[in-house]
Amino acid sequence: MSIAQIKNLQRRMANLEQEAIEEVTRACGHELWQNLGFDALDSVEDPDRRARANYYYGQLLTVRELKESIG
Repeated sequence: MSIAQIKNLQRRMANLEQEAIEEVTRACGHELWQNLGFDALDSVEDPDRRARANYYYGQLLTVRELKESIG
C-alpha cells in the first residue's frame, strides 16, 4: 500500500470513529458510556436507541481494532 493510500485510510477510519462516538453518545443521551463501556449501553431503556448504540459501539470497536493493527 502506498503512503497516500495509508493516509487516506487513516483519515477515513478517524471519520468512522468520530461518527461512532457521536452516535453512541446521542443514543445514550450522555458521554458516561466512554467511562463505563458496554454496560452503559444496556441501561438505555428505548430498544431502538439501545440497538443503535450497540451497532455504533461495535463499529467503534472494529475501527479501533483496525487502527491498532495498521499502526
